[in-house]
Amino acid sequence: MEQCVSQNKIFDGKILSVRVDKVKLPNGREATREIVEHKPAVGMLALTGKKSVLLVKQYRYAVNEDTLEICAGLIEPGEEPREAAMREMQEEMGFKPGKLTKIGGFYASPGFCTEFVDVFIAEDLIASQLPQDDDEDVHVKEVAYSDIPKIMTDGTIRDSKTYAALAWLMAREKILN
Repeated sequence: MEQCVSQNKIFDGKILSVRVDKVKLPNGREATREIVEHKPAVGMLALTGKKSVLLVKQYRYAVNEDTLEICAGLIEPGEEPREAAMREMQEEMGFKPGKLTKIGGFYASPGFCTEFVDVFIAEDLIASQLPQDDDEDVHVKEVAYSDIPKIMTDGTIRDSKTYAALAWLMAREKILN
């Protein structure tokens, strides 16, 4: 296990902070670790009940492209992941899930980032709209189960949380080409 020798915070922002740590390795040598401290998040795969899913299309400035993703968002301070999931679905999709089941969670990129994403399946969707965040322009897109293998292999899906959730669904539903 690596032991922290020193930490130097470089940046402290709204959703993330960046620090550079000096660590002592098990072999006695020292190394540098650049760490992005990211707020925890939730992701929700919305099932329509008619062999399709709802995804969100939005422009992502960091990668300069439109992405197709599961609904997702940050967990606010003091908020539980389930509460964040309900809120984000209403803001981004205009639906409140009647049934919300946690299927797992993962680190987005554990080599340098602390972000942990809890992933839920949202079912029994009920129309319920909350205002979108001022800096978001999100559009809902319905995708048939039969199209999931294609969008996962043709480069349409390039987001890790979406890929993970759709792979889980394909395994559960045994969706094949």
